[in-house]
Amino acid sequence: MTGSDESLSLLIGRVAKELGRAFDDVLVAAGGSTPTWQVLRALSTGQHRTQADLAAAIGVRQPTLTHHLDTLERAGLVIRERETANRRVQRVTVTESGEHLFLRLRRAAASFDGRLRAGLDDADVAELRRLLAQLAENARPD
Repeated sequence: MTGSDESLSLLIGRVAKELGRAFDDVLVAAGGSTPTWQVLRALSTGQHRTQADLAAAIGVRQPTLTHHLDTLERAGLVIRERETANRRVQRVTVTESGEHLFLRLRRAAASFDGRLRAGLDDADVAELRRLLAQLAENARPD
């Protein structure tokens, strides 16, 4: 298939993978990774402090999040503490080292976003967002 003959779903999937790999490369060069960025970014808002909230916020299952948090905790980037009232609930906080890494990753992510926007004006970006939202809506089962 040539580019114009490729199905839209395959094209979007291929581009998403390419962008995801490129974004992860940028984050790795800054000392992190996509999962690290997602967790630290969600925690930076202050709204997602429990593991369950955090998993929902970044769109992963709790076992996947647990794996990521284990890695981040070993690296000294986050701390998990059980609530005294409900020992099944763990609160997650960012350490000072985690804050420093978050700032580095935020700069790297912003720079990458700037690269993606090259040649696009604000109207193009708004239209792309609208189109992607429509595609996501169209993909949902009835």
